[in-house]
Amino acid sequence: MTPRKPSISNASTPWLGKPLKRAFFARSVHEVAPDLIGATMLVDGIGGLIVEVEAYHHTDPAAHSYRGPTLRNQVMFGPPGFAYVYRSYGIHWCVNFVCEEEGSASAVLIRALEPTHGLAAMRRRRHAADVHALCSGPGKLTEALGITVAHNALPLDRPPIALHARTAEVEVAIGIRIGITKAVELPWRYGVKGSKFLSKPFPK
Repeated sequence: MTPRKPSISNASTPWLGKPLKRAFFARSVHEVAPDLIGATMLVDGIGGLIVEVEAYHHTDPAAHSYRGPTLRNQVMFGPPGFAYVYRSYGIHWCVNFVCEEEGSASAVLIRALEPTHGLAAMRRRRHAADVHALCSGPGKLTEALGITVAHNALPLDRPPIALHARTAEVEVAIGIRIGITKAVELPWRYGVKGSKFLSKPFPK
């Protein structure tokens, strides 16, 4: 039987791939980031397909870990497969997945999702009706999924967080990262090519 591709059209019974374990993240952040495109992210059963991410390596001046460990970023220096949640500009939360070996302090920022699970809850939390606007940005998706600092340092393979591998091949677009002032030339942003759920389209 050919697996069904998850989409908005069958959001009532979306297909889930195999669960992703913490070992999935014990690789180069540049391997993990594109491999997350098309995977499903759920928090307490609410979420969708990951359609946009950015990679941050410890040698990267734009990474929070670049200048060493702090109270805020210490989870980045721990083992892979844990969530790193921080407040951006004092306004909204952002969620990252810690990658590579312990001490590497590299992570993938989750920038956008295509909602497939719990749309009613997302709309209520976001006060938004347009499905394309529910998770089209790192702050929007954390609000839609109810992610806060309480999720910081939680494992990515245990409740309330669940990650599932993609069930269909996707065409991955690559570009420069958004909203940073350092290392702006690095092509470490990945997304589903042509997706209507991105935070910002990739250049054609």
